[in-house]
Amino acid sequence: MGKILVIDDDLTTCNLLNKFLSKHGFTVITTTTAKKAIEYLNDIHDFDAVLCDLRLENGDGKDILLRSGELYSDLPVIIITGFNDLKTAVNIMKLGAYDYILKPIIPDEMLSTIEHAMKDRVDKIQPKSKPAEEIPEKENAETFTDSEEYISAQSKAFQTIMEQMGLVALTDYSVIIYGESGVGKEAIAQEIHKRSRRRNHPFMAIDCGALQKELSGSELFGHEKGAFTGAVSQKIGSFELANKGTLFLDEIGNLSYDIQTSLLRVIQEREMRRVGGTTDIQLDVRIIVASNKELWTTSQKGEFREDLFHRLNEFTIKVPPLRERKEDIMIFARHFLSKANEALHKTVKGFSEDAENVFKTYPWYGNLRELKNVVKRAALLADGEYIEPASLPFEICNYLKLFGEEMKPSDGNTITYSVPLQDIPLSEDNISSTTTLKDAMIDMEYQLILKTLAKCNFNKSKAAKMLKIDRRTLYNKMNLYREHNQK
Repeated sequence: MGKILVIDDDLTTCNLLNKFLSKHGFTVITTTTAKKAIEYLNDIHDFDAVLCDLRLENGDGKDILLRSGELYSDLPVIIITGFNDLKTAVNIMKLGAYDYILKPIIPDEMLSTIEHAMKDRVDKIQPKSKPAEEIPEKENAETFTDSEEYISAQSKAFQTIMEQMGLVALTDYSVIIYGESGVGKEAIAQEIHKRSRRRNHPFMAIDCGALQKELSGSELFGHEKGAFTGAVSQKIGSFELANKGTLFLDEIGNLSYDIQTSLLRVIQEREMRRVGGTTDIQLDVRIIVASNKELWTTSQKGEFREDLFHRLNEFTIKVPPLRERKEDIMIFARHFLSKANEALHKTVKGFSEDAENVFKTYPWYGNLRELKNVVKRAALLADGEYIEPASLPFEICNYLKLFGEEMKPSDGNTITYSVPLQDIPLSEDNISSTTTLKDAMIDMEYQLILKTLAKCNFNKSKAAKMLKIDRRTLYNKMNLYREHNQK
């Protein structure tokens, strides 16, 4: 199948790798020193790949990489490293390494990495004509096309996330992104894709929560004509559309157990079969998933396959909610205002000091998604150079009064910028997107509560009496709306 140079200063490791790779048809030459490895590179000119430990007794993987690059610009070098050397390994990849493998080595994953490296090398030397079945990237309506740069914020938590993205982007690791709804998990997945060597191939984003259980297999893996009732033509699934690129599965915990089983097989075998099909299709897809629940916890409850969790859990990024990184709020708000100005053809310069105080006080349970929508609405309503509290939703300006003393700032001062009662219309600006009569009733009920509280100068006991309910019921209804609006 090919000739591989294995370099590791542990003779036992060399022998084990030699035995395993030889068993799979490779010709293997091993050495325990960097000096001997460089001699082999100088004298033997038909290696197909190099497998090199990062730490050697008399050198390191960098020496091998640099010498290999001088002699053969297309020879893939795969670095073997421990977790503590991960950052160094990534820096070496920037110098031209093909990939790296973490210790302890998983033989099947190592074999797959070597085979992909050799295949990529052949493709570069002898480009093949496009297979008839290959789907052009532009056919994928969900391929990421937004060219704006990922903005950088100031908080330590956000800087850590940026470092993690840069670290994992250069690998093909599967990534789990944890965070509340609206924190920007898909944007992080897109940025990882844009920084990876797959950047010129498709990025597919799938909301697993929106997939119908009966059709989720078809959406992910495609189907053949006649595979089931209603399958009037062949369908190409998301995995095929994302081939050679990245597939982002948002809220993966919503996938049914049988689809999780199919997904596990695709990840393990790197191939899939369309629903109703008889032919296996080879895949090279990087998988990034997101969840607002810890998948390990759900797996222990039997709600998520534990073996699938371990396959996906090669790298984890945890995104804290916006309320835990207050210093980032105005950075994102100004960014969203710039985009709103562009879309609305307006020239709003920024936010007044009072408006900024409101933004920094409000807990943003909807995170960046909520912030973006509030800024867009405020930009539309603003009639001056700066956005004032009067352009913000009533419940945001009066959040502390509405939801109690526990939300006061740490200095104990209550910051409230009230919007006049007449500025609380029952309109689409105040009512969340509803899909059921129950949702609409919750919205309308809350609007009445808001108006009554404003009339009573936020005296909750008096408002409850006017509404002919007790104070506890008033609190329960307000909290119900808050939870409803965070979904």
